[in-house]
Amino acid sequence: MWESPVDMRKQIFCNRSLNMKSIVAVGFDMDYTLAQYKPDTFESMAYAGTTKKLVNNLGYPKDLLEWKFDWKYMVRGLVVDKKRGNILKMDRHKYVKVAYHGFQRVSREERQATYGFTLSRDSYDEPDYALIDTLFSLAEAYLFMQLVDFRDQFPEKIPSGTDYAQMYKDVRAAVDLCHRDGTLKQAVAHEPSKYINDDKQIVPMLKMLRQSGRLTFLVTNSLWDYTHVVMNFLCGKSGTDGGTPRDDEWLSYFDVVVTGSAKPTFFQDGNRSPLFEVDISTGMLQNTDRGTPIGGIGLNTPILPQRAVKQACRVFQGGSVAHLHRLLSIAAGAQVLYVGDHIYGDILRSKKELGWRTMLVVPELEFELEMLAQTFSIRKEVSKLRMLRDVLEDKLQSLEWALRFHNLTVDEQHTFQEKIEILQSERDKIREQHRQAQRDCHHQFHKTWGQLMKTGYQNSRFSHQVERFACLYTSQVTNLCYYSPDKSYRTTEDFMPHELEGIGL
Repeated sequence: MWESPVDMRKQIFCNRSLNMKSIVAVGFDMDYTLAQYKPDTFESMAYAGTTKKLVNNLGYPKDLLEWKFDWKYMVRGLVVDKKRGNILKMDRHKYVKVAYHGFQRVSREERQATYGFTLSRDSYDEPDYALIDTLFSLAEAYLFMQLVDFRDQFPEKIPSGTDYAQMYKDVRAAVDLCHRDGTLKQAVAHEPSKYINDDKQIVPMLKMLRQSGRLTFLVTNSLWDYTHVVMNFLCGKSGTDGGTPRDDEWLSYFDVVVTGSAKPTFFQDGNRSPLFEVDISTGMLQNTDRGTPIGGIGLNTPILPQRAVKQACRVFQGGSVAHLHRLLSIAAGAQVLYVGDHIYGDILRSKKELGWRTMLVVPELEFELEMLAQTFSIRKEVSKLRMLRDVLEDKLQSLEWALRFHNLTVDEQHTFQEKIEILQSERDKIREQHRQAQRDCHHQFHKTWGQLMKTGYQNSRFSHQVERFACLYTSQVTNLCYYSPDKSYRTTEDFMPHELEGIGL
């Protein structure tokens, strides 16, 4: 039975009402969704591999090999200004509220001059900007910040002609090299428990969904060999010395598995990528026509691989969402719920292009919720100080207006001036208390970037994207275990500022 209420850290939050009874198929991404990687080991390994590629392949100095990665420093939702070497945090209106050049905080005046007081608003999109919107991109963003500081201090050590934008391009190239040479995947395959969190709820969750009559599918950009390693580990079979040998049982939890999907292109209308079926015993690919095997020239029937044991579900590589819809006999996009971690790669495309319902996995949310509970008193105090500051400023502006434009006697002018000076002193005192309380509150969430979902009093750009594109969001994919598979998720009521005044919030 499902307990109520659900622990706050395990709750699923709703942006757009969703009745699960209307869902025919539930799909999952693998990396950072089903498989949660450990930042202190996996991201640190990716960081070290990237620095080695920069030194050995792209001509950067060996100084980089001595650098360390602080995996707690970066957060998602930031924006890289490639040309200027800055990292930005914005609110939901795309106003830059925090900026760092390397690890040096940009002053308020410089920040406003660069990003605020301009004749036209920047879109903050590619090619001049890059979004830090995945957990895997945190290490490369941190490395870029280190390189910016290093270039500013030792420009002669950086390859000739390399500006900030080229440095970012080089970091991205080094990351790609790490992926292509297979070193990261080999390390995970050798010792998956070192790099991936062991979530015992994965199998019960998948079983529950299938028992409820839902189709389940996996769509991942990882290829079959790596997918097989990770999914075996998540299903309790590490395949390493002393562990349970890997097998194909995990396939029984899915109806279709698509590897090497090349998301987000996979979701795009008109995508003509060919679909191949994977021979899971060899990793070889078989041509298909919409999922049906194709024979060679002059053959009426295809040569199929000989399987010693019946395969639980078919595994494919590539293709498009149109292939997936046919394989699952999906009649409408709204019948699909897709769960992923990447706003652009998983959530935005699947929702906007296809009308799929979406759930975003935000692991950081668990800590965010804990801190919201712990900072309740200080956030209440910040709100009171802000209201008091507004009251004092209104009184002050009223007196200043009267002093300037009303016909006052000399004695009245003197009296008004005294009141203004007293109010100015009170206002300045409250303003400083308010700013300090707000800083203290944000620093409890993160000393550099503050609360993930907020920028000042506004929702952050990240939280705005979560609200726009994710029907549901939660801290872990297995939080689905705490709810009935037939649950009707309902959103909270929206309020405009004038309505909040009316109900005293």
